[in-house]
Amino acid sequence: MISSKYIPSKIEEKWYRYWIQNNFFKSIPDKRKAYTIVIPPPNVTGILHIGHMMNNTIQDVLIRKARMNGYNACWVPGTDHASIATEAKVVSYLKEKGISKNELSRNEFLEHAWKWTNKHGGIIIDQLKKLGCSCDWDRTKFTLDKQMSESVTKVFVDLYEEGLIYKGHRMVNWDPDAQTTLSDEEIFFEESKGKLYHISYKICESEENIIIATTRPETIFGDTAIAVNPNDNRYSNLIGKRAIVPIVNRTIPIIADEYVSMELGTGCLKVTPAHDENDYKLAQKHNLNFIDIFNSDGTLNNHGLSYEGLDRFDVRNKLVTEFKKLDILLETKEHRHKLSKSERTNSIIEPRFSEQWFLKMDKISNSAFKSISNNDIKLFPKKFINFYNHWLENIRDWNISRQLWWGHQIPVYYYGKDKKEFVVAENKQMALKKAILNSGNKNLKIEELKQDDDVLDTWFSSWIWPISVFNGILEPNNEDIKYYYPTNDLVTGPDILFFWVARMIMSGYHLKNQKPFSNVYLTGLIRDSQGRKMSKQLGNSPDAVQLMVKYGSDAVRVGLLLCAPAGNDLLYDENLCKQGKNFANKIWNSYRLIESWKPDNKLSMEPSSKIAIDWYESKYNKTLSKINDEFKKFRISHALMEIYKLIWDDFCSWFLEIIKPEKGKIDNYTYKKVKYFFERNLKILHPFMPFISEEIWHLLEKRNINESLIISSWPKVNDFDKLILEKFEYSKELISQIRSARKNNSISFKDSIKLICSNQIDKELRPIVEKMGNVNDWTFEVNDAQIISFRVLENEYSIPVKNSNFEEEVVKITKELHYLEGLLNLIDKKLSNQKFINNAPKSVIEKEKKKAFDTKLKIENLSKSLKNLKLKLSK
Repeated sequence: MISSKYIPSKIEEKWYRYWIQNNFFKSIPDKRKAYTIVIPPPNVTGILHIGHMMNNTIQDVLIRKARMNGYNACWVPGTDHASIATEAKVVSYLKEKGISKNELSRNEFLEHAWKWTNKHGGIIIDQLKKLGCSCDWDRTKFTLDKQMSESVTKVFVDLYEEGLIYKGHRMVNWDPDAQTTLSDEEIFFEESKGKLYHISYKICESEENIIIATTRPETIFGDTAIAVNPNDNRYSNLIGKRAIVPIVNRTIPIIADEYVSMELGTGCLKVTPAHDENDYKLAQKHNLNFIDIFNSDGTLNNHGLSYEGLDRFDVRNKLVTEFKKLDILLETKEHRHKLSKSERTNSIIEPRFSEQWFLKMDKISNSAFKSISNNDIKLFPKKFINFYNHWLENIRDWNISRQLWWGHQIPVYYYGKDKKEFVVAENKQMALKKAILNSGNKNLKIEELKQDDDVLDTWFSSWIWPISVFNGILEPNNEDIKYYYPTNDLVTGPDILFFWVARMIMSGYHLKNQKPFSNVYLTGLIRDSQGRKMSKQLGNSPDAVQLMVKYGSDAVRVGLLLCAPAGNDLLYDENLCKQGKNFANKIWNSYRLIESWKPDNKLSMEPSSKIAIDWYESKYNKTLSKINDEFKKFRISHALMEIYKLIWDDFCSWFLEIIKPEKGKIDNYTYKKVKYFFERNLKILHPFMPFISEEIWHLLEKRNINESLIISSWPKVNDFDKLILEKFEYSKELISQIRSARKNNSISFKDSIKLICSNQIDKELRPIVEKMGNVNDWTFEVNDAQIISFRVLENEYSIPVKNSNFEEEVVKITKELHYLEGLLNLIDKKLSNQKFINNAPKSVIEKEKKKAFDTKLKIENLSKSLKNLKLKLSK
């Protein structure tokens, strides 16, 4: 028995288990051409959110279609150790248990971290399976796996030996909450209301004062100079003198530099080299001292004097009070400025002068620029190319060290009494050999080596992901890397275009001398109905798993993709999932309808069925051609919309209605054809809705394992008849007009009607119009007292009616005419706009011209109908 309702929960687990058991997702190198995608690895302890669902659905659509196209499709899954996020969760978990990270040794902390990861890790993998993702799960990687970790270490060592990695003091972005440095790409800027404080500094051995303006009075403890512009006559007499830092009572020089703006603030700049990027540059230029006043958690250190141990923002408030008491706070102004914040913790970033490890980017970034500019790697949509190039043109060396314990420990080993000498090696044994060779100390023991405490930036493992997942770092000529690399397509978000995509391109060319992928599909961000980014803090992110439970995985996949054009943000609405569910129900009910028919070899094919079959054959092939083109352009949502319209409108609403038998019996030929068409529909539907399509595929006919839909062939485009498509569109419009006339004039569909035509209608169309419009008579003579008229293109039609209300028709047509005239006016304005003509694609301009032509024709036809109606009223 066929269920009256489509119940996703009954079939999804069944078919996923079936696919897994029969190794349909598994890929090993063979004679076929490979099609490869590597998953953007989600956080190992993360859970599936709606952004993951959209991104991974797109990847699954691409991989399933490639599989059906005959490729050896390989989708490599995996998870990321996510240093900052995971360590923060573990620290928080331990804190709840009354354990401080500072009380633990590194190994003790890592033991807790691994327990946490093993407990919470893998949840997202199971959730991806529920979504229907057809990854080769035997290939699942984790960035801290032994092979992956050894790959990261080797890359660091090799790059260091090439002179591309160095240790140096630099101004870095410090996250006081995570207590680690961040790269420029890991911070964001937020508009903020602050205050600008005007503070008076005394001049040494003088009654004079100099007034500085600052937004950060707490940094006075790190002041080592005051700078003025040499062209500023207000302060020229003070250049070379010394000022006294309030509270600290340290004297500092007053220097001249053209960097200082004479218009900004008071024209005097307090220079705090250890805590401001620009001040740091001034200090280097003028040989100033550096005083670091902060602890790693954002509290003041011993340089903060009586404020030692207090948070930086508490110190600010207390200092303002003290300044007022000392009568040196002359003015406080409201001030809007941009604050840099951590992407991970939302903490306000503290610029900090620190010793870190860096990777020279200028040496390896050229390949990333060239590959995009010469189209070797394509970005979809193209609008991100300028954004991408701008970043590369302003690239800085990559700060790759992080002050954390969870992650890949930097393979640098220090030795000697003061532990200032070091070697870089893949393990401690190799490090000892190098250290003995460098130092000449043959008695050096392995216990005397101390590995660098820091770990590598998480992205340092992710940037080699397309290579390392195939073990291409440790075994550069193994069969997998030779077969699967370069990969084909990458699907990711534009927010990690620089974090990840650009760096993978660099590593691909530098380490393999090959691009890592050919196409990058950049998805949009999912926002709520108010346009806000989905986030846990706002509480506007729906439970992704519950959506699948409520609507079914296929429905959620369709709902998200229908409104997710590449690179454009999606305004999420749960109604999208309802739309997907309605589509699944429509498909299910169409199958139930077909199964209710009984084929009868004694019956002849209806004339209307023959036309419908010829039409749908052509319609399918024309649509398939368009779907294939949309896939080539990575317009995945457009491809789905074509399938949606084909199945819902053309197949269900027209084709099935035309061939539907009156008494449940249908001729054999038509029955075979409808099943054939249904199978063809399921093939193009499968990448988007894998569960329901596989279910119906096996219900339509008993099939063995090798005949499963997942490994069936993608349909080929056959020739299609443009003329029959045009004729059928005309028939559809005529039938719609007849139905509208029936509704407006209360003519029951059960009652047959006579159709009066102005011209001879194509005989081929008549059977369809007769069946779908319940027309039993065609005539060219108007003998009826009252008729209602309408036009299809240039042809006029009439239907005899009883007690027709001509006044209502006049009002209705007049209203429609006003609308069409307004529409035509807008189109004409657009076509007369030279900017539009010069910039719009030719296809868009032609579309607007056709729209103008069709609108003019409708206006002309309606005007004639209105004139005829008014004549009838005057009689």
